[in-house]
Amino acid sequence: MGYQEEKLRKIINFGYEISQIKDIDLLLEMILREARGFTNCDAGSIYVREGEQLIFRYAQNDTMLRQLLPGRKLPYSSFSVPISNTSIAGYVAANGSILNISDVYEIGTYYPFSFNRSYDDSTGYRTCSMLTIPLQNFRGDVIGILQLINAMDRQGETIPFATDDEEIILHFANNAANAIERAKMTREIILRMNKMAELRDPKETGPHVNRVAAYSVALYEAWAFKKELPQAEIDRNRDVLRMSAMLHDVGKVAISDNILKKPGRFTTEEFQVMKLHTLFGANLFADIYSEFDESAAIVAISHHEHWDGNGYPGHIDPLTQKALPGFEKEGGLAMGKRGEEIPFWGRIVALADVYDALSCRRCYKEAWEETKVLDTIRCEAGKQFDPELVEIFLDNIDTFRQIETLYPDHAEEVLP
Repeated sequence: MGYQEEKLRKIINFGYEISQIKDIDLLLEMILREARGFTNCDAGSIYVREGEQLIFRYAQNDTMLRQLLPGRKLPYSSFSVPISNTSIAGYVAANGSILNISDVYEIGTYYPFSFNRSYDDSTGYRTCSMLTIPLQNFRGDVIGILQLINAMDRQGETIPFATDDEEIILHFANNAANAIERAKMTREIILRMNKMAELRDPKETGPHVNRVAAYSVALYEAWAFKKELPQAEIDRNRDVLRMSAMLHDVGKVAISDNILKKPGRFTTEEFQVMKLHTLFGANLFADIYSEFDESAAIVAISHHEHWDGNGYPGHIDPLTQKALPGFEKEGGLAMGKRGEEIPFWGRIVALADVYDALSCRRCYKEAWEETKVLDTIRCEAGKQFDPELVEIFLDNIDTFRQIETLYPDHAEEVLP
């Protein structure tokens, strides 16, 4: 089998692999990683189309990554560019054709755009060769842009992208575009489920659940890196965790407005009713059809458990709402789960949820200063939170800060 045929075979196989990924953010990361592998390039980015804008959604850069500590992720900011001839990505989206540039600093006047050097100027990186590919679905609509940067030879020197790769990478881009559309549909379904909860409880906003999900995945990734888990296992788990974490409080749709929207403190009886949202959420996924159903049920029922056993709902049957035999305490209530009795996904989302609740403004409080938030979480290690996860969280706080900027609470600033 020839070199190009081998590449084409890998792309066909990859089409199946990406069809199994449900979450849009994780899918974009995998698409970019694999596209860079096919073309042996140093860096790249992905834009997703929203109306007449391209939203910068993900970036990778091996040269810059090597300057970070092992296990850290490259920080980047989200921004948008118009679909027009004023930028390279906008030009490709507007015209729907691939663009292969040997040196973006030497574009000249042939094209109506110029290369924006602001990233290079601020980091010292040198962008040279660039391959920009439209992501077109089966209808021929451009739904995003894949931009690959600095093809490398075997000695690690920057070279132009081979024109022979263009046709094959277009096959890759078509597969990627259709997978992205499916993943966007899945994300929208999950967000609509959360919008039902948001109608009942204004605290359960789209930015909140996106942040909690992203925090949860970041925490899991850092833990998995420490445990040296295989990348395939990490990718599979991130996919189900991300979607499950977004639905952690969906059970609130079944709680009465008299309690859910009460402005003051709950009475003891009201708080007992409020706790039931964990059971209602778990019951939504009681019929297990997939790994996602199982994970979503686990997160819903266990994200308010405490490491020291003082959380809720504890050892309880979500259907009967009764304590399991041997785990009853006074009043017929269930004993709380403690330590590693609490499912791992629940321990992760518990920390992510509390961090977001403390860090952001709510209708009943202002956002806390970061120092106070971190001191509180540090003090709750071994009490409310898994102490190992707290340690990992504190070591990776820069990642959490970045995520917070990607999903701001103000509606006009929220990115899809």
